[in-house]
Parts: sequence; C-alpha cells; structure tokens
Amino acid sequence: MPDSPVNPASPVNTADLFDERGEELDSIALQFQSLGGLTHFSGPVRTIRCREDNALVKAMLGTPGNGAVLVVDGGGSLRTALMGDMIAASAVENGWAGVVINGAIRDRVAIAGLPLGVKALGSNPRKSAKAGAGETDVELDIDGVAVRPGQRIWCDPDGILLER
Repeated sequence: MPDSPVNPASPVNTADLFDERGEELDSIALQFQSLGGLTHFSGPVRTIRCREDNALVKAMLGTPGNGAVLVVDGGGSLRTALMGDMIAASAVENGWAGVVINGAIRDRVAIAGLPLGVKALGSNPRKSAKAGAGETDVELDIDGVAVRPGQRIWCDPDGILLER
C-alpha cells in the first residue's frame, strides 16, 4: 500500500529506520494505537497543545497540510475526543499525511476507512469543548520526547520516531 497520496514513497518501517539511524532519532515509548487507514505515515511536524477542546485541531486540519503530520498534545486525556470522522475527512481533503493525538478520537471505524495515518491513545464518543483553548506551533513534550514544529516524524504500527 502506498504511504499516502501526498507522500507516494515506499512506506518506511520505523524498526528499519532506527537500525539505520539509531541515536539520530528519538522514539516515543508511549503505546499509541494505529487507528487510521494508513499504517505508515511521515512528514514534517505541526503541533497543537490543547486539552479536551478540539477547535484548534479542526481549524488547523482545515488548512493545507502539504504532507505534514499534526501532533496534538491533549495531555493524555481520554475524557473527550479531539478528532472525529468529519475533521479527519477534512485532513484528507487538505493533504495532511497524518495525525498523532496524545488523547482520544471518536468515529474510529469511519476513520479507519480514510487514507490518513492516525495514532491516538484510544477512543471516546464524547465531544470535546469548542472554545479554542490551546496553542499552535509550540514545542511539545510527549512522554519525555521533544516534538518541535518542522521536525521530521515517522509512524507505523511499531511506533513513532522523531529526528533529534
């Protein structure tokens, strides 16, 4: 299966990449689930920090992604979903390679059918707030790993790697 319509290169396996580049990479040990229709995805990072409020996620994924991967630090909360099928479909339409959410999504069956890479901690049908609370394009700390805008990220069922 191709990596994605915006990244037609052969899928990169994170285990092989780590074997090749080792200490040039950071690995996020937190156990994210692979929930999107693409198992392998990569690209430059964009970031959002928000907790139980997905207005910024919806807004950003509604803009041209140009093959980027949105990393959302929802503080690990599973109380509300930060992305559902309509926002995920918008990400596909706007050329995002994938989304990594340190939190929950909803509509996981529909999202699994979209050509989008999605990693999240789990799912919850409960909607999030829509106030727009949070920050965009800031450095995040996910499980002790720095995640910076513009940094390269690779994701597959084995895990998540980032350039240092």
